Amino acid sequence: MKTSFDYIIIGAGSAGCVLADKLSADGRHSVLLLESGPSDDRFWIRAPIGYGMSFYDRNVNWRFSTMPEPGLDGRKIYWPRGRVLGGSSSINALVYHRGVAADYDDWAAAGNPGWDYQSVKPVFDAFEQMVDAKDKVKNADGKLTVSDPSSSLHPMKDDFFAMCEQSQTPFDRTPSQSGEGISSYLITTRNGKRCSSAVAFLHPALKRKNLTVMTNIDAERILFQGKRASAVLCRYKGAQITFSANREIILSAGAVKSPQLLQVSGIGPGKVLRAAGVTVKIDHPHVGMNMQDHLGINYYFKANKPTLNNVLGRWSGRIMAGIKYVLRRSGPLSLSVNQIGGLVKTDPSLAVADAQIYANPVSYQIKFHNERPLLKPDAFPGFILGFNSCRPASTGTITITSEKASTPPHILGNYMTHQKDIDDVVKMARFIAKLQNTPAIQQILSAAPNTPLDAMSDDDIITDFKERCGTIFHPSCTCRMGTSIENSVVNSDLKVHDVDGLRVVDASVFPNITSANINAPTIMVAHKAAESILAETS
Repeated sequence: MKTSFDYIIIGAGSAGCVLADKLSADGRHSVLLLESGPSDDRFWIRAPIGYGMSFYDRNVNWRFSTMPEPGLDGRKIYWPRGRVLGGSSSINALVYHRGVAADYDDWAAAGNPGWDYQSVKPVFDAFEQMVDAKDKVKNADGKLTVSDPSSSLHPMKDDFFAMCEQSQTPFDRTPSQSGEGISSYLITTRNGKRCSSAVAFLHPALKRKNLTVMTNIDAERILFQGKRASAVLCRYKGAQITFSANREIILSAGAVKSPQLLQVSGIGPGKVLRAAGVTVKIDHPHVGMNMQDHLGINYYFKANKPTLNNVLGRWSGRIMAGIKYVLRRSGPLSLSVNQIGGLVKTDPSLAVADAQIYANPVSYQIKFHNERPLLKPDAFPGFILGFNSCRPASTGTITITSEKASTPPHILGNYMTHQKDIDDVVKMARFIAKLQNTPAIQQILSAAPNTPLDAMSDDDIITDFKERCGTIFHPSCTCRMGTSIENSVVNSDLKVHDVDGLRVVDASVFPNITSANINAPTIMVAHKAAESILAETS
């Protein structure tokens, strides 16, 4: 077995698959891609609606959980993260959204030149292959297929757009991959199948002789020669094996595993490392700190007209949907459950959107230890209106408690510990109340809303939110980029401060969380990183 490579990438997720493709493309460099999970060749990964089946599947999912959250009355929050080729892009809800320009302008303003929106926009434009509702392709050379499913959405979309018009909420029936307004959500599908980062970038590269991909292999720690990252110690088929890197080791293991691997390797806050029994190589205070995530809630409604519950909630409906999917790659199994939504301002005077809205023609109530998949929604016709704050102020931590990478780290979201986030919940709940009070929504209700927002005080709204909220699955910023070790983990080239031969390339490097879903910006980050890496070899 070959054990020496130019580049070693740890993690075959949204970013790692891009890096494996880009760094191996010209054949000059040998590349090793390590993935803890299995192949993505599974029906419920390829079928878009299958993410409901992957939500608790330990075979492809890390199934993390936070510590008791002080801001949520001690509740633990379930954190699904992908452990499979494609990472979380193989098990997510497929929504594709860049966020708003201000997200990236803030990255640049934090001391990271080249990360403003005008600089990153051409990167997005290059890898996105946009397919509109009539199957017309824009940028055929783009590898990531992003589809407009608006022509296939449930008829309830018309009620949701009428809701927007009546509430004077900006909307457009033609979706966009960035900016503000309600529309149908773009999704990462190709011909009715999930187009994960693995499908888009890794699979076409697998035939290259200079790319080696290993699955079901666990990186245990990074080894150093002085301050240079030189090798990765792994466990494979029950035995330890060491792979050496001639040029660089790149951590693309995600916002949980990347900081964890740095910490077990001796790079992290000294106090945390010593408490876990790890020898401190570099006291790196921000590794695992500054975690940001989107926290949201759903409000449930019973409808007097058919919703997706009427299809997916019955054996006959599921069978017909399955046949339609197998024969034509169409129907509800080819879509995301998130059909309508986008970024809005709860107050028109705001400079940028502060809330992300979801309007889904299905209702389901997922709770930890209740493994009810999306293919078994509520027994009655129902739908959901939900929200999350775009830019939360509370920050959390990822910290090890053991020198072993196999021991899950402590995850503390610190959700709702900043007053801004508490205030945002009230504003956004009041915004949902405005939406549900429109004639468009009132006329399709068969019962009063499950949560009577109009009759609730601010304290009632906050109490309800704390009892029922959950992550929107966007952890980021735990190895954020910045100007020095005093304020960040990596520099604007994503090199770890005060370490040679080591970069972090995934959502953990975000200086601040973007306003919408994070898969799009994570893939963009990987493309920019690859350009930077290759520029140093020319």
